[in-house]
Amino acid sequence: MDFAPDARTRDVTARAQAFLDDHVLPAEPVLDAQVATTPDDWGTRPVVRELRAEARAQGLWNLFLPGPHGGGLTTLQYAPVAELTGRSPRLAPVAMNCAAPDTGNMELLAAFGTDAQRDRWLRPLLRAEIRSAFCMTEPDVASSDATTIRTRIRRDGPDWVVSGRKWWSTGAMNPEAALLVVMGRTDPDGPRHRQQSMVLVPRDASGVRVVRPLTVLGYDDRDHGGHAEVELDDVRVPADALLGGPGDGFAIAQARLGPGRVHHCMRALGMAERALDLVRDRATTRRTSAGPLAERGVVREWVARSRVEVEALRLLVLKTAWLMDTVGNRAAMREIQAIKIAVPSTVERILDRAIQLFGAAGLSADTPLAGMFAAARALRLADGPDEVHLAALGRAELRPRTAPEPATDPSTRAPHEGSHR
Repeated sequence: MDFAPDARTRDVTARAQAFLDDHVLPAEPVLDAQVATTPDDWGTRPVVRELRAEARAQGLWNLFLPGPHGGGLTTLQYAPVAELTGRSPRLAPVAMNCAAPDTGNMELLAAFGTDAQRDRWLRPLLRAEIRSAFCMTEPDVASSDATTIRTRIRRDGPDWVVSGRKWWSTGAMNPEAALLVVMGRTDPDGPRHRQQSMVLVPRDASGVRVVRPLTVLGYDDRDHGGHAEVELDDVRVPADALLGGPGDGFAIAQARLGPGRVHHCMRALGMAERALDLVRDRATTRRTSAGPLAERGVVREWVARSRVEVEALRLLVLKTAWLMDTVGNRAAMREIQAIKIAVPSTVERILDRAIQLFGAAGLSADTPLAGMFAAARALRLADGPDEVHLAALGRAELRPRTAPEPATDPSTRAPHEGSHR
């Protein structure tokens, strides 16, 4: 097992670090000022456009997408870059065109889209000319089980007609989100995992209505496009708007979530590192009658535990990324489930310690801690709640094994355990 950074990873990571230090972090107060001036404007702020131009000029663009469409990095190469973007989750991902849900939607279009679909949607997304939204979760069903969704996609002559209600549709509040990737049922009577399909719905199609924004612990996540409840009332799209074939929706959704979980987890570790930077500054400069906070045993214990947790989790995520690149997403599923279980809850705990150190200031908007805490807490539900992943991983671990199955040697994997990506 070798996931030491290669020359390209070291080069890109160094340039991403410089971009973060020289451009992104200094732009955070500029973004705050622009948001305060136009609080109801969900469009891209001028500072974001300026950062995007700089990122493109420096070659820090679409790094998440390998292959001919993106020309980016492998999962393992991208992991440390994703971690750096997590240090400024409001600005860095959108500046480098690697913000959710666009990354996952672009991966789907690259893997499953037709040439016409890529020309219409993927290319403008890669150029950041448009944004997109992903619409799978529904308010009236247990959406941790995607087979229960009720949104109907039915064929009517030359068209597909989409009817249903979605919520927590990431990106849908941004008026630049020209594309909605919608999951629904095309065959309600088919096999359980073949009932669903994915359809590409233009935002301006008749019958699409954004009902309301949804906030996470009061945060609207507007810089990533926000979350929304969306109504689809007999929305007509042409037959060629289906992504993949009828019944492919569940498999496509699973293919989308694997890389996304690595991205989410690495960004979360970046948030933890930013929190530790803030804790270090606070503990060494804040004094009480007994002296600097850094001299308190409990503070040192908090910092030590946080450092151990970050280092251990980073190794687990890098191992997962390495396995995804070498044996494929399916063979790396246990590790993907493990990082989704371990990282968000642990980062949430690290952020909670940081907030406690800052006192009431940690709960305010004067530091990024409260917003990052909300994001970490949301990750324990996004892409499946902890309990679903714990159940799946526990079931896999308890399954009888007929032979030893080393998790770190790709040469021992069965040849059929390839990637869906």
